Amino acid sequence: MNTAESSATSGLAWFKSSHSGTEGGDCVEVAAGTGSVHIRDSKAVAGPVVEVSREAWADFVEHA
Repeated sequence: MNTAESSATSGLAWFKSSHSGTEGGDCVEVAAGTGSVHIRDSKAVAGPVVEVSREAWADFVEHA
């Protein structure tokens, strides 16, 4: 797992979690990069981004 600067991921297409509401609660966004998946807080898009392998993301989603 790596944390990437958001400027390095600014060209990615970000998708908000389908479980995120409009009430301003906890929100997660993900973007598929080349060989990895990027995860960030949708309320802090200029903040840190976590980068994991596609395999690690698939394992997480399968067990979440």
